[in-house]
Amino acid sequence: MKSISKTLASLLLVSTAGLGALAHAVQDLPGGPAVRQLNLAPPVTRIAEEQHYLHWMMLIICTVIFVGVFAVMFYSIWKHRKSRGARPANFHESVAVEVAWTIVPFIIVILMALPATKVLVAQKDTTNADLTIKATGYQWKWGYDYITGEGEGLAFISTLDSSHRQMSDSGKVADAPPDYLLKVDNPLVVPVGKKIRVITTANDVIHAFMVPAFGIKQDAIPGFVRDTWFRAEKVGDYYGQCAELCGKEHAYMPIHVKVVSAADYTQWVADEKKKAAAKLDDPTKVWTLEAMLPRGEKVYAANCAACHQANGKGAGPIKPLDGSAIVKDEDHSKQIQILLKGAAGGAMPSWAQLSDTDLAAVATYTKNAWSNKTGQLVQPAEVLAQRGK
Repeated sequence: MKSISKTLASLLLVSTAGLGALAHAVQDLPGGPAVRQLNLAPPVTRIAEEQHYLHWMMLIICTVIFVGVFAVMFYSIWKHRKSRGARPANFHESVAVEVAWTIVPFIIVILMALPATKVLVAQKDTTNADLTIKATGYQWKWGYDYITGEGEGLAFISTLDSSHRQMSDSGKVADAPPDYLLKVDNPLVVPVGKKIRVITTANDVIHAFMVPAFGIKQDAIPGFVRDTWFRAEKVGDYYGQCAELCGKEHAYMPIHVKVVSAADYTQWVADEKKKAAAKLDDPTKVWTLEAMLPRGEKVYAANCAACHQANGKGAGPIKPLDGSAIVKDEDHSKQIQILLKGAAGGAMPSWAQLSDTDLAAVATYTKNAWSNKTGQLVQPAEVLAQRGK
């Protein structure tokens, strides 16, 4: 009996220690979610501050009404209960009461609607923006294009950091960092104190661009253009997520906005333009297999490994690339068309937003990785020729 008790005690101690380790691993993320967060995210824009004010004002008004109405109701039930000999009164309608319970709620609604309308109108005023950025939702990543303002012409894809996806797949998240499933390879960078207009759209299904600290949430709908705006008043990193259920990878579509000083933003733009110029590939350039494979491996790790796995074996309904007849086929157009247009009713998304060279590189990599070893080389010109078909 004693041995059983000791065993149970040991198990309880181990489980408690395990839970303690898990609880210890969870930390607040500045600019993102907090442990045991009950209130809205700390605001860093004027709109978000106004939303906080409206939230508490409405809550207080509704609480006062709730307490008042139910206090009168319960008092009446208690005071006029049958056990005390109460008798029902015989009376007709009261004009004063009728007028009061019509006018008073009307006034309350107006008092609530006026500040709410003011904030709503301000939220939709995207005029006179210092910077305009198009945010395009893809399954399951974000594309950012700097349309006007400083940084015009820059464009990149923002994807969940591959190490975080690996942690999620393995289930080993006890030591996960505070930004678990919110870290991306390319954050959206904007200057502090500037009005940023965000144009939202989508390439495949409905997504939603949401950053709680900014007080913004705007649907991104295929074939439609919507917009919102924010002006961050504090330098820092702020996080959000796609807020529309967009498919099986919905949980892996974070948003990271990095707000920097004006000087740092100018330097970032200059650096990014240099990088973009260096990456500007000539689609007519003829590559060697040795030069193409390392690039293809990087493209695969950043965009494909999350579904098809690093070993190319796939998982569940996701088809393996290792040994795939289409991948090994000498007719390169079959694989290129899948990369450009997707397949399986959207389960395999389109990757047309990648450059011709990146698509050629990842096709070349899959044709030569694992057990495939075909020795085939896909050139960027082949991808360019397939785009219009």
